[in-house]
Amino acid sequence: MDYKQAGVDIEEAYRAVARYRESAAATLRPGVIQGIGGFAGLFSLKEWVSGAQAMEEPVLVSGTDGVGTKLELAFHLKQYATLGIDCVAMCVNDILCHGARPLYFLDYLACGKLDAAIAAQIVEGVAVGCRETGSVLLGGETAEMPGFYAAGKYDIAGFALGIVDRKRLVDGSAIQEGDALIGIASSGVHSNGFSLIRQVLPDWAEDCGGMPIGQVLLEPTRLYVKPVLGLLEHRVIRGMAHITGGGFYENIPRMFSHPADHEPWWSALIQEGSWEIPRIFPRIAYGMVGGPLRGAAAAEAGAALLKTDGNLKQSMFATFNMGIGFVLAVAPEDAPQAIEYLDSRGYPAWEIGRVAARAGRNGGVCFV
Repeated sequence: MDYKQAGVDIEEAYRAVARYRESAAATLRPGVIQGIGGFAGLFSLKEWVSGAQAMEEPVLVSGTDGVGTKLELAFHLKQYATLGIDCVAMCVNDILCHGARPLYFLDYLACGKLDAAIAAQIVEGVAVGCRETGSVLLGGETAEMPGFYAAGKYDIAGFALGIVDRKRLVDGSAIQEGDALIGIASSGVHSNGFSLIRQVLPDWAEDCGGMPIGQVLLEPTRLYVKPVLGLLEHRVIRGMAHITGGGFYENIPRMFSHPADHEPWWSALIQEGSWEIPRIFPRIAYGMVGGPLRGAAAAEAGAALLKTDGNLKQSMFATFNMGIGFVLAVAPEDAPQAIEYLDSRGYPAWEIGRVAARAGRNGGVCFV
């Protein structure tokens, strides 16, 4: 018996890597010393510590994440092109919360039986996400593990590294009472909550606003890097939150940062009805109560339930982004111009609340 008979096809891996190189080549930027092909990716920071873009105190900011069980939907529909975008977005949107500009990205792709064409589609999605955020696809790993993953199943995770001058680091320490909270629209569910979604939405061919609900759910996670970095060049952002797993309740308080003995603590007061919740979320909410309706009727019933069932509403806002993928804290006088800037670049945004003082520990989200 040889390695191929044991389930690992090295020749198929070579074909996949050749396709990866093509995708990675489109993401190259100054600073790359060695990319895909070596034992490690090499990137020079010279331009950030000297020259026109020099920083006084460069800080490296890193993040890692995966796509989760959204993968199962892609396997079922045999559509893989957006998964890499999701993977990049989940990582770079996180490091963006500290004002970091992404530099490069590494991916890890694992499967039971490698198909070079499918793997190449996934990695091309990674390259698309990298190009959209100014990141280099610097390297990665493809692991074929027969007997561990079922044939036809893939997993993908990634690692992003960015940079910011320490004096421009966003850590929440500048947040003040009365600051405006700006919510930037999500592109849909993004990449969280699919373990629940797969239980409550069994028919992925069901109509959802003129599209199969499976296609709506596969919409890739929105990349916020370009508009937010552009906004940082013009106006001070005092805090940022990427609304991922844990929804509003877990992620918005993460932008608040204080010493242990600091008072007052901050709370986010969210104004109900200040943005339109996309219909996919009421449809999920209706599925959680197990009703018989489908399509538009189910979405309408779910919207009604979210207005009357406090427990269901809390569960939804504790799990999903509910149409808001990224939140900024800015001075109230800066909010109108920030919203106008984001809207003009194709990122719908609303003032969804404000920062208020509260007694007790830091954090908290309240709906008003």
